[in-house]
Amino acid sequence: MPRAVRRRSLVAMLAAGVIASSASPGWAATPETVDPKGLILLMRHAEAPGVGDPPNFQLRDCATQRNLDADGREQARRAGDLLRKIAGRPAAVHSSQWCRCLETARLLDAGPVRELPALNSFFERREEQEAQMATLRRFLAGLPADGAPVVLVTHQVVVTALTGVFPASAEAVLLRANGTGAPAVEGRIKLEGSR
Repeated sequence: MPRAVRRRSLVAMLAAGVIASSASPGWAATPETVDPKGLILLMRHAEAPGVGDPPNFQLRDCATQRNLDADGREQARRAGDLLRKIAGRPAAVHSSQWCRCLETARLLDAGPVRELPALNSFFERREEQEAQMATLRRFLAGLPADGAPVVLVTHQVVVTALTGVFPASAEAVLLRANGTGAPAVEGRIKLEGSR
């Protein structure tokens, strides 16, 4: 499918309660017409009130972390409804090891969830950003252009470092695998009411 056609067919998700925005705001399609081959959905975790993590943060203890609230859990479920329509089949779902990302990924119900440390937050450890992003880019370069859809649940800092987009909670940037560490950005999806 030509790239221009793929782009036009990607994002008319208004009927699903989603606002699409990109350099091509005139796209018109439905989630059912999106080509799932090589599709990567790079998603910020759902609403988790606050910023950063508490001083006593421990990776394997959710009680020490910022977590999804009831609104965030509902937001993740709604995002999952949409992502399943887009993917059209079970997706490979990878998540940051933070509890708010893992819970978002599970609530999407889009496929089995695997932890991927390259998606972890470096918000309070900026010295780790360069090495972590290099690892994430190697992972992305290994995704086949004709492969099954991939969902990556991560943090704002990771989405921004990779794409330049500052996403709202549960917002996803749609990428297309191209055999490099810089997949093509094809659009964004944002649930109505996301902050």
